[in-house]
Amino acid sequence: MRDALKLMRIPFSVYLMPVFWFALSVVTDYSVAKAVAVFVIIHLFVYPASNGYNCYFDRDESSIGGLKHPPKVNKSLFWLVSLFDGLAILGALFISVPFAVCITVYLLVSKAYSYDKIRLKKYPFISTLVVIFFQGAFTFLMVQLGIGVNVAQITSSTNLIFATVSSLFLCGSYPLTQVYQHTEDARRGDKTISLLLGIQGTFLFSGISLLLGTGLLIFAYLNTHQEINILIFLLCTGPVVFFFNRWFWRVRQNRAEANFENTMLMNKISSLSISLAFMLMIIF
Repeated sequence: MRDALKLMRIPFSVYLMPVFWFALSVVTDYSVAKAVAVFVIIHLFVYPASNGYNCYFDRDESSIGGLKHPPKVNKSLFWLVSLFDGLAILGALFISVPFAVCITVYLLVSKAYSYDKIRLKKYPFISTLVVIFFQGAFTFLMVQLGIGVNVAQITSSTNLIFATVSSLFLCGSYPLTQVYQHTEDARRGDKTISLLLGIQGTFLFSGISLLLGTGLLIFAYLNTHQEINILIFLLCTGPVVFFFNRWFWRVRQNRAEANFENTMLMNKISSLSISLAFMLMIIF
């Protein structure tokens, strides 16, 4: 059970926090109690359940996100995933039925990503679109639904632009999480987007996606007269830009720099920096 819990990679949920804070930062009329509940359901139950299910079918022998040396997969992992699934859906029902439906859809899609009879992970373009939509825009809107934002505000054109930004940011970060797993993915027959693009191609693709996301975000802030948020975002994400460019330069000199340690460090710097930016926007 200890190994199974480790494979759920609960601390790895930190790297997916920016979407939650982003969704909160662009609205004002919501329930703080519901926001806390939504945070717990998504980050302590939904994400770990998805991680655990992915590990159960991948049975990785090398480093994976959040674990340099993953333990062996055992049957306890499947039951633990089922328990977390049930707790996530049950908790969501206490908030609202529509929110519970969204949580259920997310969990089912995340399983289709890894399940050996479907395994969307084998298809580079489909899997990328699924991940960036469901971990990005879908989660962004799901959080707002859960915290009690009215449907009219959720479906407004400006809010949908912000939701698109969250998917563009995921489009930039997701391929980078695969850049050190090319050998392992090829062994399993999973042709990921990073494997298809190659190492340098992955960095270029991620850089363009992040640049497009930042440009659209700045446009949305200017359009809604939130110029101060542009300054906050650019200041807080300065370390991300610096590390990304420095890492890319090192990878071009030595491909071995595209390793687990640098990938996790990039994830940590970007998630904490972007989360800080949106948290400061909420405070101000």
